[in-house]
Amino acid sequence: MKDSFGREINYLRVSLTDRCNLRCVYCMPMHGLTFVPNPELLSADELEKVVRAAVEVGFKKIRLTGGEPTLRQDVVEIVERFHRIDGIEQVVMTTNGYRLPYIAKDLVRAGLKRVNIHVDSLNKDTVSKIMRLGTFDKAWAGIEAAEKAGLTPIKLNAVITRGYNDDAAIEMSRLTLTKPWQIRFIELMPFGGPTEIQLDHYVSSDETKGRIERELGPLFEVNGGDLDGEARVYRLAGAEGTIGFISPISNPYCDGCNRLRLTADGRMRLCLLSDKEINFRDTLRNGGTHQDLVALFQRAIRAKPVGHQLKNGVFAANRTMSQIGG
Repeated sequence: MKDSFGREINYLRVSLTDRCNLRCVYCMPMHGLTFVPNPELLSADELEKVVRAAVEVGFKKIRLTGGEPTLRQDVVEIVERFHRIDGIEQVVMTTNGYRLPYIAKDLVRAGLKRVNIHVDSLNKDTVSKIMRLGTFDKAWAGIEAAEKAGLTPIKLNAVITRGYNDDAAIEMSRLTLTKPWQIRFIELMPFGGPTEIQLDHYVSSDETKGRIERELGPLFEVNGGDLDGEARVYRLAGAEGTIGFISPISNPYCDGCNRLRLTADGRMRLCLLSDKEINFRDTLRNGGTHQDLVALFQRAIRAKPVGHQLKNGVFAANRTMSQIGG
């Protein structure tokens, strides 16, 4: 199904929980957090009903997100349920990787295809500073477990934050010389809770790209400059892997957006950086049928905005990233 701007909407991001075992400075405060009570989260059965309705209107790809999706005790069951649905071509996940050493093989057996792993630096002190409750050793163990289990090609996500890890891009990019990975650098986006940090510590993709090229040499476009998902992808000369830049502020990709986002409490978010949502949970829990869910998807796709309004000073304010799922 296409939205009113002619974009084919076929990619659903499904948040399993708003809880996380990290407290990254640009995402979550250290204290005073209130999480969605478990009874208000969509169950595995409810999530499967939503995805079956999604397939009927043309969705083909599912990405599991959080918070941290592997904190759901039924995450393997959820992957298996989604994988069994005819019409779903791939189930993937974004994770911090901390639990992958324990469940990566189970996730593969259930049908998970690959993972994006969030790590903001290769420096242990920097990781402790920016990801706070995180450690580099745990992140690296998760990366190794994913690769060993076959959750490839691996993509590493780093949010570049001035004064914290703006120098991390060089060493992370150097990994691509010998690793067949994609290292992706993401611009800070202002919304939700820690907006002051998001605005004051913003680093553009062009600045990050320039820093890499000064140290490691020129970056060459991959795919003729076409987007790989949200990322514009480059390669260092002779490198095994690639480097991606996700630039929602400096170079928005709204005109090619093909996704909707289901929050852990059952709201369909029409744009990451907009507060517009449609309540699916109430329909699920008030006797709604499969066709009722299909109709909600049709309504959501028709209502999807053309893009965010950051250039007009309009920020999304009702949720943090961990509550949306990225």
